[in-house]
Order: sequence, then C-alpha cells, then structure tokens
Amino acid sequence: MKTILKISFLAVALLIGVVANAQEKPLTFGVKAGVNLSNYSGKGIEGSDAKIGFNVGVTVDYALNQDVFLLSGLEFTTKGAKLRFVEAYGSVAVDATLTMNPKYLQLPLHIGYKLYVSEGMKLNLHLGPYIAYDIGGKGKAKIEEISSCFDSDATGIEEGYLSFSEKRMKKFDFGLGLGVGAEFGKIGVGLGYDLGLINISKDNNAKIRNMNAYLTVGYKF
Repeated sequence: MKTILKISFLAVALLIGVVANAQEKPLTFGVKAGVNLSNYSGKGIEGSDAKIGFNVGVTVDYALNQDVFLLSGLEFTTKGAKLRFVEAYGSVAVDATLTMNPKYLQLPLHIGYKLYVSEGMKLNLHLGPYIAYDIGGKGKAKIEEISSCFDSDATGIEEGYLSFSEKRMKKFDFGLGLGVGAEFGKIGVGLGYDLGLINISKDNNAKIRNMNAYLTVGYKF
C-alpha cells in the first residue's frame, strides 16, 4: 500500500508540474464522454457478468515532442459487475443477482505516441497507471428465487429488489490502462481498457479486482 501511495503522489506531482510548465510546451485541454463495459476478476466470485456504465471527464494532453505526449485529466466513471449468489437466512435460501454500481473519480497518467496518417488525421497509442477513488454508488440485488421448508410469506422476504450501500468494497483503486484512438482535427474517438491491480474487497476470503473496457468521444479546445 505504501508503494501505491508513493506512485499516486508522484502521478499528482507530475500533473502539477505539467500544468506549471505549460508555457514551455504545448498543452491541450479537452472533454470526453463514453460508455463502459465493466466486470470483476479474482477469487471469491462464484459467477459474474459484465455491466454497462458510462464515463465523462476532462483531458490534459501535454506534448513532450511532436510524436510523444503525456495524457492525463480527471474523469467520473462507473464500474462494477453483476454477481450471482445464494445467501442463507435461517431456513431460507435466497438466489439473487447482485448488481454493483461503484462510481469513481479517476486520474490516469499515460505516456503516448502519435502517428500522423494524413493531414487532419492522427492515430495514437497510450498506456500507464491510474488512481481512482470510489465516491459513492449503490448496489441492487434482484431476488430470483426463494427456497424454504416453510411458507415463504412468513419469512418477510419477497421476490423483488433490495438496495444497499457497498460497504464491503474498499474506496481506493489503482491499476494500469491501455488505449488507442484516432483524432480528426479537434474531434477524437478512443478505445481502451483498465485493469485493477489491487484487491478492492474488504472480505478476507475474497480477492476482487476491477476490469473496465471503454469507448469515448472527445473534443479538444
């Protein structure tokens, strides 16, 4: 954890340094938005399915030279997954689907390379670490089936939905990201993937990591 915090502080310090020296190198700001396809990996998960989310944020593109650049910014992004589980409540067994909906503020720090294809069109490849913090989000459990040796009406449990806060997950996340994109003047499209490197579960018997693929459309000022 100490190593992760050091890397996080270094990423923030580098971003501050980039902004402070913006007069010496070309610095471009932009906005972006897109869709996510997220899931969990690790042990302690009986079964999980990907879920659709979204992302929106601002970008900072700092040119080191004509071809190499640093990419950062701040984005609001949703992650999570749909988990299937069976939970026992006394003599009652509940078969449910749990949809996790964490919402993160995320700061990437990628180094990239631009390939000039033609006038007005560039391709780019970028990779590097990210840090993220869960600022909220609620999960929803859909009860699929109830099994009991008693009348289910007497248990107080009915088929439907249950809402709850995600207190079983850690707030902090850290990982690596990879992305490719194309720029058409001031408009850009991107495709990328983030892989969490740390366990975000508070359960000692589980090790859960974030996975997230995304597609974005952006505009640079």
